[in-house]
Amino acid sequence: MAIGDVTDVTTGSCSDLYYVDTGMYEVPNYGSVYIVDAERPAIVETGIGTHHGRILDAIDAVGLAPEEIEVLAVTHVHLDHAGGAGFLAEACPSATIVAHELGAPHLVDPSRLWEGTKQAVGDQITHYVEPDPVPEERVHGIGDGDEIDLGDHALIAHHAPGHAPHQVVFEDPSNDAVFTGDAAGLYVPERDRAEPTSPPPDFDLEQALQDVEMLQELAPETLLYSHFGPARRTHQLDGYARRLGEWVQSVTTAREKLGDDESVIEHFASETEATEIWGAEKGRGETAMNVRGVLQYLDETA
Repeated sequence: MAIGDVTDVTTGSCSDLYYVDTGMYEVPNYGSVYIVDAERPAIVETGIGTHHGRILDAIDAVGLAPEEIEVLAVTHVHLDHAGGAGFLAEACPSATIVAHELGAPHLVDPSRLWEGTKQAVGDQITHYVEPDPVPEERVHGIGDGDEIDLGDHALIAHHAPGHAPHQVVFEDPSNDAVFTGDAAGLYVPERDRAEPTSPPPDFDLEQALQDVEMLQELAPETLLYSHFGPARRTHQLDGYARRLGEWVQSVTTAREKLGDDESVIEHFASETEATEIWGAEKGRGETAMNVRGVLQYLDETA
């Protein structure tokens, strides 16, 4: 799949569902946005905003017009998921923008989110664009168990705060699928496994593992990863829980050995296998960010 490609999701029982590779960070197979061609059409996730035109092109490719989109739903308000919300809200005038109630205010005033993102992602910020605000009257905050009615589909929100307190996953019972946000890690299709994600400032290992358990209890046939693409659920969640625990332990051990946090970050960033997946710039940047998140988690739980 190449950047900009729009693909019909045929995994498991899925229908009326498409996804586009948004080319996030100029890397293929990293950022996906979904289109639900329901009675009330919906977009799930909005990308970083930089390439929101690719999402509009995808809407057109599946035979819809922006004016027909009624829901823009984001799993959480980190800018790689919600950065395009303001741009798409302007282009899709009939859409209600849906996010967890803790994150919804940051769509209306994204200034703190923008500053926090610059601190979290470091040099990767060059790939972002400052988000446009969403008019307050068009933002709808939701909580655990709330349902978004799409007519012949529904999106049921399940709070998943281990990655961020404002994260939900969206269950689509009609498709026997769950839009996982970052609660199930970063899925690498060619390896059929999910890599750990532990960004600052809110990563919580224990809660993240509980989120994985919640997904296992939902037991969807298909996992719809924001990073990246659909996968029939088999071993991925068990594997992710194990690797996430191992990842935090490895950072803990390195800190005990090296002492200085900058040395810990450089140790992992310089040796990461993520460069083989997403290239040198993104692989190194992703790893450094995730190390910083674990270090902050360790400080807060010490």
